[in-house]
Amino acid sequence: MFDLRYHVASLAAVFFALVIGILVGVALASHGLGNTERNRLEEDLRRANNRGDALQAQLEALGESSAAAHAFVDKTYSDVMAHRLDRARIAVLFVGSVEGDVRSAIARTLNDAGAGPPLRIRSVSVPINPAAVAKRLAGRPFLAAYAGDARLRELGHALGQEFSAGNETPLWTVLESLIVELKSGPAKLHADGIVVVRTAGPQSGATAKFLRGLYSGIRDVGVPAVGVEMSEAKVSAMKALQKAGLSTVDNIDTPVGKLALALLLSDPSVKGDFGTKQTARDGVLPEVVPPVTTTGG
Repeated sequence: MFDLRYHVASLAAVFFALVIGILVGVALASHGLGNTERNRLEEDLRRANNRGDALQAQLEALGESSAAAHAFVDKTYSDVMAHRLDRARIAVLFVGSVEGDVRSAIARTLNDAGAGPPLRIRSVSVPINPAAVAKRLAGRPFLAAYAGDARLRELGHALGQEFSAGNETPLWTVLESLIVELKSGPAKLHADGIVVVRTAGPQSGATAKFLRGLYSGIRDVGVPAVGVEMSEAKVSAMKALQKAGLSTVDNIDTPVGKLALALLLSDPSVKGDFGTKQTARDGVLPEVVPPVTTTGG
């Protein structure tokens, strides 16, 4: 908010500086003007100059206000984030390639809130090859029921549940070479919360069915599930993730976005869509309450 106002004020100041320059140029070139025209021009010049001075003062005030606000955020961020996710196991699923900036923003959030590094990270390559997937599943007696285009949504749902719940993950194991672009971390431990990032563009056809099932499977496990993206994401995934029933944060690269993610992951009863874009239907932040901590004694 402060950066936008600062930018607008800057443009306004430049605009009025240009006006002043034009008026001065006209005045110098208009030696033949009568007294009335000259007086009017001088008055216009004086007003423009005063307006420019006022805008410059406003610009400086906004700069000081913005600096103060950033200083306040920096000083309070660690206090409000501390212990939000102590020892929580958070898994991260990318739909599309892993992007370093958003991965770093998520990792910073988890670390600042006490969770440590992600429990596991998986990157699903899209679009999927439904024929290859069906062929791979058809050869496994206990998994063949998921083969075929008509079962893609059920397949995605089962994969979403395996990703969240951990324990045995036969579908991920069998399909890994077909759908997983990157993986890290153990598969069997259950997750206390899930972060979903869609870096790929919108999908259609078989892949869209598969992804709808995948998101709903993650949602239905019962742990907090949050879709996130950067403030300047080229293509927003918020509407798709909201439609699937996930909570969302659209500015994970900002301190406020990191806090919103930590708040959503820390309490299964807190849900909603937060951030600064039009898709942030519930405002900038969930209600901030003190984290629950336990001490020995």
